[in-house]
Amino acid sequence: MSGSRELLAGQESAGERLDRFLAEQLPELTRSQVKRLIDDGLVSVAGVAVKAGLKLRGGETIGIFLPEAAPVAAAPEAIPLAVLYEDPHLIVIDKPAHMVVHPAPGHRGGTLVNALLHHCQDLSGIGGALRPGIVHRLDKDTSGVMVATKDDPTHQQLARQFKAHTITRRYRALVHGLVQNQEGTIDRPIGRHPAERLKMSSSTRRGRRAVTHWQVLRRYDRDRLTLLDLALETGRTHQIRVHLAEMNLPVVGDPLYGSAGRARALADPRLRKLVERLDRQFLHAWQLGFVHPQSGQPLEFRAPLPPELQEVIDYLEQKYAPLHPDAAEEPAVAPQ
Repeated sequence: MSGSRELLAGQESAGERLDRFLAEQLPELTRSQVKRLIDDGLVSVAGVAVKAGLKLRGGETIGIFLPEAAPVAAAPEAIPLAVLYEDPHLIVIDKPAHMVVHPAPGHRGGTLVNALLHHCQDLSGIGGALRPGIVHRLDKDTSGVMVATKDDPTHQQLARQFKAHTITRRYRALVHGLVQNQEGTIDRPIGRHPAERLKMSSSTRRGRRAVTHWQVLRRYDRDRLTLLDLALETGRTHQIRVHLAEMNLPVVGDPLYGSAGRARALADPRLRKLVERLDRQFLHAWQLGFVHPQSGQPLEFRAPLPPELQEVIDYLEQKYAPLHPDAAEEPAVAPQ
C-alpha cells in the first residue's frame, strides 16, 4: 500500500472538498488517515502541498504519497472468539455485545482488534496502527457477524465492495412502537449531531447519504413492540439506530437514542424485567454476504440471536402464539 499514487479529479468533482474526495476514492483509508496525509504534506495538486479544505475545480491531478504502515500498536490479547470462517486471507467472527471493535481512548484493551491480533498474528496494517484488518465495524453493544482481513490486497478489494454497496448486511431489531406498513426504506443523510457530541443525526448540513431498508417480521400489539429485519445499503455510524429513533421507533435497550422510560412503561412485568436487564440495544447483525476478494466465490454467513435477545423473543412468541398461527412458516429470528 506504500508508495506514490495519482488520482484525476473529474469535472463531476468540481466544488468538492479535497479531503472528502480522497476519502471516497481511497476507501481503504479512514477519514482521519486521509487528513493526516494532507496535514503531513503528503498530498499535492500540481506539485504543491495543499490543505484539506481545498475546493476542487475538476480536472486536477492529485498526487499522494503513502508511507509504510506504522507498526501495529495494539497488543495481542488471548480473548476467545466465535469464529464462523477463516482462511489465509480473512476471518469472519460473531462479535458479542459489549466488545469494542478497535482501541480508542478509554478502550485500549479488550477489543476485537486485540483478540484478532492474538488469534491471527498476521493481520494487515492497512487499517492503521490501532485498526489492523478492520474494514467495517459494529457498535460496542451491537452483536453479530463481522469480517476482518489478513493482507493488504484482500483489505483493499473488500473495502471496494463496501464502497460499492454490494455487501449484504442484514440485522434484527426490536423497537418500541408499532410500524404500520409492512416494509419500507429510510433515505436520510447522517452526520454528527449539531449539539450532542456523542450522537449522530439527520439534522445536519454535512450529512452523508444513508439508506436503510426494513421489513416487519412481527407486531406485538399489546406491548407496542415491533420486530424488524433491516438491510443496510450504506454503512454510516449508528445508521440503523438513528434512522429508527427519528421515526419514533427507538431500538429497545438503546441508551443513546432510546429512552429508559419506554422500557419502564411496559405493562407486562416479566417483559419489562427481561428488557431492563438486557444492558445493550436489541440490535444484531445476523447476516453478512460478500464475494471473496481472492477466490471470487460468493460467501454468506449467519449468526443466531444471542441468548439474552432470544429470551425476549421466545417470551413474546409464547405470549402471542394464538395471534401468530403462521409462526412456523415465518420464523421471527434468523434461520440457521
